[in-house]
Order: sequence, then structure tokens, then C-alpha cells
Amino acid sequence: MPITTNVPGYPSATRAAIGRAVAARLDADPRMQRLPSDSVQAWRCPGFLDEANCDWLVGLIESNRRPSTLLSDEGSNANRTSDSCDMDRNADGIREIDRYISGTLGIPPENGETMQGQRYAPGQHFRAHHDYFHEGESYWPRMRVTGGQRTWTAMIYLNEVEEGGATWFPQGGLRVMPRKGLLLVWNNMAPDGSPNTMTMHEGMSVVEGTKYIITKWFRESAWGTRTA
Repeated sequence: MPITTNVPGYPSATRAAIGRAVAARLDADPRMQRLPSDSVQAWRCPGFLDEANCDWLVGLIESNRRPSTLLSDEGSNANRTSDSCDMDRNADGIREIDRYISGTLGIPPENGETMQGQRYAPGQHFRAHHDYFHEGESYWPRMRVTGGQRTWTAMIYLNEVEEGGATWFPQGGLRVMPRKGLLLVWNNMAPDGSPNTMTMHEGMSVVEGTKYIITKWFRESAWGTRTA
């Protein structure tokens, strides 16, 4: 079925089932706080990662960072001005954090992409975007056969930021400020398993200080394997 430029994707029973299962698990976890939005399913968990692990990850990002890139037919690198660092999922420490995040969501670890660290200096940002894949863009055939659609996003803030750097969902009515160790997680799909356009979000400009985060995106199937 062709995808028009105005439709990012179509409903999926598989993605809808994943959404229901993860949401139920998060709602049952007393550590998790569901955020108030009628259009975006999102939760936060203060203190999800301890200070020692946060500081260790900041050091890894500083040692291995490179300019961030975009996967898009239309976006400009000016939309994403941070630095990024791909984590070795088999390395000691990273493997355990990976599984901790996956276990919290109840998603198989193999469905997770490589965890990525990001660094935002003053003035750097990630303009409004969606984490899901737009199924009409040229990259989609490659994504479809290597795990399929991105369903959930998990992000952990690794430090305090003096000013700025919030994660903002303008259509969802949510704005989350960086707090060291805080986990933010959201469903990129609508209840019917189609991409939820209301999950558009922005990494707002850092005004003072430096912002460090790690992000993990989860696919509907095992990442790197064919789904069709």
C-alpha cells in the first residue's frame, strides 16, 4: 500500500499489542509516573539510574562523541546540532544498562537499537521531529527489513543543566526538564499501532551548561533482522 506524503504509516495489530503490553507494565510499576497528556503516552521515573553510572556514561560520551546526523530525506543537519556517541552494547556496564531499560519496558533486548549518547553544549538543540520512521521516505525499505518500525523511546538524563535543554512535546502538552538519573519513556505509536504524529518533540536549546543524555529506540521486531 503506498504511503502519501501526509500519512507517516498505517495501523498495525503487532505494534498496537506492543503498546498495550508496555503501557500496562509501566502503569503497574510504582516507580513510574504517567505524564498528563491526552495525546501522548509518556512516563517518567526519577532516580532511574544512579549517579555513578550517570557520571561514567558522561565520560564515555565525552571520549567518543562525533557530530550528530539525521535519517531523513528532508531534514537539515542544522536541525540537530548536538554530538552523539554510539555505545557498544556488548561492553561491560553498557550491556547491563541496556537490559535494565529493556526489562523495565518488558521489551526483548534484541528489539533495541544500539544505545546512543548525546551531548548538547550551549546553543545546541534538536529541532521538532518524530522518532518513528516515515514509511514514505526512501530509507523505509531498509528499516522495514531490519526490525521494522520504532515503537518506544527511552531517554535518560545524565546530569543537571543550569538552564534550558528541556524535552518538549508541543502537541502533547508536555515539557520535561533534565534531572540527573531521570528516565523519560514514550510510545511513538497511536493506540491502533500507526505512527502517532502527536509525539513530535524537540530537544530545546541549552542556554547555560552542558546536557548529556542516553537514548534507546525499540523496534517492533528484533533489530537487524528481516521482518518481511
